Order: sequence, then structure tokens, then C-alpha cells
Amino acid sequence: MQENKTRRVDLGLLLSYLLLIVFGWLNIYSAVYSEEHGFILDMSQRYGQQFIWIGLSILTAIFILYIIRPEIYSTLSPILYIIMAVLLFAVIFVGKEVNGSKSWFFIGSFGLQPAEFSKITTSLLLSYIMSQYGFTLTNKKMAATAAAVVLLPILLIIMEKETGSALVYLGLLFVFYMQGMSGWFIILGFSLAAIFSLTISFSPLTAIVCALAACSLLRLLIWKRGKWFISAVAVIVLIAYLPKLYATLPFLELFKPEVWALILFIPHTILWIVDIYKMREDRGSFYLILSLICAIAITFSINIIFNKVLQPHQRARIENLFGITEDLQGIGYNVHQSKIAIGSGGLTGKGFLNGTQTKYNFVPEQSTDFIFCTVGEEWGFVGSLLLLIVYIYLIVRIIVLASKNFDTFTKLYGYCVASIFLMHVVINMGMTMGLLPVIGIPLPFLSYGGSSMLSFTILLFIFIRLDMERQSKE
Repeated sequence: MQENKTRRVDLGLLLSYLLLIVFGWLNIYSAVYSEEHGFILDMSQRYGQQFIWIGLSILTAIFILYIIRPEIYSTLSPILYIIMAVLLFAVIFVGKEVNGSKSWFFIGSFGLQPAEFSKITTSLLLSYIMSQYGFTLTNKKMAATAAAVVLLPILLIIMEKETGSALVYLGLLFVFYMQGMSGWFIILGFSLAAIFSLTISFSPLTAIVCALAACSLLRLLIWKRGKWFISAVAVIVLIAYLPKLYATLPFLELFKPEVWALILFIPHTILWIVDIYKMREDRGSFYLILSLICAIAITFSINIIFNKVLQPHQRARIENLFGITEDLQGIGYNVHQSKIAIGSGGLTGKGFLNGTQTKYNFVPEQSTDFIFCTVGEEWGFVGSLLLLIVYIYLIVRIIVLASKNFDTFTKLYGYCVASIFLMHVVINMGMTMGLLPVIGIPLPFLSYGGSSMLSFTILLFIFIRLDMERQSKE
């Protein structure tokens, strides 16, 4: 019986997993290597400890594949979710603060981070709810329930000051999209991120002009409303010249330039809404105007979000990323040294254990959040590209297998797993290369850490086990 099950385990996913954990272990060894502790199984060092976590994770994977019955994941998903939510709440009060966030339970030297395991329980419950007969996102009550499942851990994790882990949950929007959510909401999300960046980097006025220009162009291209586009251009030009008018006309000093932009924007928007109503255009027009209104609203909320919601170190990282401030010896030190390490690797790298940035500890947290710079320095562009290909294969393979599954729960859970892995890979590699703010999340199966290794293993192998059921029925 076990031999049949072994043959049904997807070899592509299994091999990808084994390649990543072995490659990660080698890079952790290189990142913290010292001649005094050269033995790779030295348990006093991180690479020795990681070997234990790898062994424990493999045993957990075997247990999931051959011991636990697959029906238990959907049946117990509500209970597991509640337990994890309680742990997320409890850690705020009794957890230990590490690097500014209170998200760890410690028993002696053993640490547990509930936020890592919450991704599993959230994925399971979300899949369970969405797989129920008659579920549809057009039903407001059902849609609100599914959204609440995702929002609760996000809010609790933000309360722990672990904003980076909370951002990963936004990847679950992919699951909502696959279940019929309009793509306009995803466009809205990216638009708001762009507006935030423009407001921080330049000014609220610049963000308003760009938002209005983008929406007007979309309206022209999709709905071919030339009359609207011409009027929008006139308003955009007027708003763009506000700073010069502000400097020459004394009465304009009553309000800031962005407030005058809002005064010009309001009647323009009202006319747009009336035009949409008269033309009885499809829902896309309403989503477009909603996106524009949200974009304008967020430009006037940036100061509150930036100064009241974000922590000082998070603000400093964002300012450093956008070039508002440059602190190569302070908050920007990690990223600066990481980029040096990756760039110095060249095409094929300096070779295993030969990275100078790595060997002389120029990059803090190099075995955890910044493990990718070790890859870049010692394995070069070729090694980094091959690693990225393995990740892409892993994610795409999960999506393909999920799409083939007739069981809705397994399909949706597969989408959850793929989106979580994608968010971790994109954010971690992006912050390591200085393309995204440093928010401190691990690279799956590569970064040092027991909680992350175990949680990613459980997340993946639950899907592999569920997929085995599909193959057994074919």
C-alpha cells in the first residue's frame, strides 16, 4: 500500500523541496562558517541546528503523507484556525520581543512564531469556506465571511508589529480572483500601492495628477470616451500648474496645492459619474471611478498611515528605499551591503565558502532574511537564476496540479499555497536587492529558522497529500 502511495507523490514537487532545503542548508553553512566550527553538523552553530529542523521537517512530511487522513484538514480547519488565532492574540501579551516585534513564544532556547503557522490554518479555513456548496462572492455575507478569515490574522499580526508577515496574506487575493472576484480589485490594490509610492517620493499633488491621468487614459482606451478624455486633460494640466500659480497668486495661499487640486477634482468627478449613469455603462466604469476616488482619498491619508500606523524603523526603511533619506551606515546598511554582495558575484559567483562579504560578516541576518545575498555572491547570476527557476517551477506546478483537481477544497488550498510561496519569494528577493522595503520575511526552505522550515513544509505537504487523492481516483 505504501509503495503505491509513494509512486503517487508528485516527484516534481518532492524534488524541488529536497533541492531547496539542501541548497539552503549549504548556504546557511557558508553564511555563518568559521574555521573553529568547520564541521557542518556542529550543533552549536546555526547550520547544525538547521540540520535538526530539516530532519524534523522531513519526518513531519512523512507523517502527513502516510499517517494523517486527508479528510481531517477540511473537517478540523475551523478548530485549527481558532487555536492559531488565540495564539496570535496571546503572543501580543506574553510573547518575547525580537527585532522590534512581539511575535515569538520562547521555552528556553526554543522559539515558536505563530504567524508562520497561521498561514496554514488561514489557507485551510479559507479553502473550506469557499468550497462549501453554493458559495459565491456575489453573496455579500459569504464574501464578508471569507474576507474576515483573512483579515483577522492580518490585524493580529500587525498588532504584533510584524507587518512583513501580514503583507504575505495579501497574496490570497489570488484565491478570491480565481473564485470570481473582479480583476478591478487587484488593479485597485496595485494602484493604491503606486499612489502611496508617488505621494511618499514626490507629493500628494503628483499622485493626484498621475491617478487622474491613468484613469482618464483607461477610460479612453476601454470605453472610447474622447469627450471625457479632452476635459480630463484640461483638468490635469490645470492641476499640474498649480504649484506655479500658487507661487504667483496670493489668494491661493488659503489652501495647500493638493487641496486646490481636490476642489478642482470634485466637480470633474461628479460630471463623470453623471456621464456613466446616463450612458448606462457596465460595471467596469464604476470600478474605475471607485479606484480614482480611493486613490485621491489615500493621498490625503498618507501622513496618518505613514506617521501613525508604521513603526519608526519601517518609516526609515521606506524613506531609504525611495531615496528620501540615505543612511548607508544605519537603516540602509543591510541592503547596501547585500547589493554589494550580490553584484560582486558576477556571472558565476566567487565559489562556495569564498564570498568575502559573507565571510567577513558585512551583511547582518545573512543566514535568515538576507540568505539570498549569499547565493548571489557565491553562486553568481547563474546560481541565482537557477534558484529562481526552481521556485517558479514549484509555484507553477502547484497551480497546475490544483487546477486539475475536481475537489474544490484541494484546488483552493493549492492556490493558497502557491500565492503564499510567491509572496515570500518576491518580497524576500526584492528587499535583498533593494527593490522593496526591508520587512523581514524568510525565503522558503532556504532561510535559517525552525518555525519557517516546519510551516513551509507542512503547508506544501498537506497539498501533496491532498493531490495524492486526486491521482488515486484517476
